[in-house]
Amino acid sequence: MKKQRAEDIINNFKGKRVAVVGDLMLDAYIWGKVSRISPEAPVPVVHVKKMTYSLGGAANVMCNISSLGGEAIAFGIIGKGENGSHLLNLMNKNAINTENIITDTNYITIEKQRIIADSQQLARVDYENPETIAPETLSRIQNRIISMINNNELDAVIFEDYAKGLLTDEMLNNIIKIAKTKKIPVALDPHPSHRMNVKGLTLMTPNQSEAFTLSGIYPKDLTTPVHKDPNLLEVANKLNHEWEVEQLLITLGSNGMTLFEKNKDVVHIHTKAKEVFDVTGAGDTVIASYIMSLLGGASGAEASEISNQAAGVIVGRVGTSSVTPQELIKLFD
Repeated sequence: MKKQRAEDIINNFKGKRVAVVGDLMLDAYIWGKVSRISPEAPVPVVHVKKMTYSLGGAANVMCNISSLGGEAIAFGIIGKGENGSHLLNLMNKNAINTENIITDTNYITIEKQRIIADSQQLARVDYENPETIAPETLSRIQNRIISMINNNELDAVIFEDYAKGLLTDEMLNNIIKIAKTKKIPVALDPHPSHRMNVKGLTLMTPNQSEAFTLSGIYPKDLTTPVHKDPNLLEVANKLNHEWEVEQLLITLGSNGMTLFEKNKDVVHIHTKAKEVFDVTGAGDTVIASYIMSLLGGASGAEASEISNQAAGVIVGRVGTSSVTPQELIKLFD
């Protein structure tokens, strides 16, 4: 894609209103240095230098939307504790619309602590409550989104599934049905452990492992060229048939990404990452930048190229991150 075309699309990101529905997470990073092994067990002793926090899970998608110039409208649940307040403050600092976030006294805000020494992640500690979310809470979220769609207050909806109980088949199908009447794109980043009965998505963005798992096909190494690999083609055909998705974007790590778009030729985009430090949050950046590109007037192929460039920036950094329109534009010749 020529730079001028990319710039025209990216400049159209500004002000686009995107509802993001999913599990909100607080990412904590404990940074330190290892100089010895513990005498208590064969594990490294980390001397902590600092601790930082960033937005994780669906909140990282929201952060990416906001960073790209859009208005990210958050839908999710937090607890009443300190972590919930910290997460909410971080979201507000990143210009995310938090008016629709629900605070539940029985809910534990999801936190993921990563212990990192010399840029190497050594361990992760998760805090979460696996209990089922109340049906009335799910209805409240669904009804609010449908109301905003009917009132022309949204340009797109993104569902981020981390299999924590927030997203249901009924919610997605009801919202997709209304969104189609308004020609509003609806996207899903699926979770392989939560197979849903959902049809009519505009976009779905599984990675290679998730795509094989969701299709029920045993994963195998891809042959070259990857976009013609018979197993990958079988996976894509099955997912497209069962989900009736208009644009299926399968990210393939170092092999880039492949777009399977309804009634169009398969499009493969080679990876743009020069060096990979951390893949955390790369999928969040892909779905956010792809949807923003569609809203900016891009075709599916153009949206794939822009999101691939954005992901290439993210994997070159440690921890969850986001990219700006100015950074994106500079990547095109």
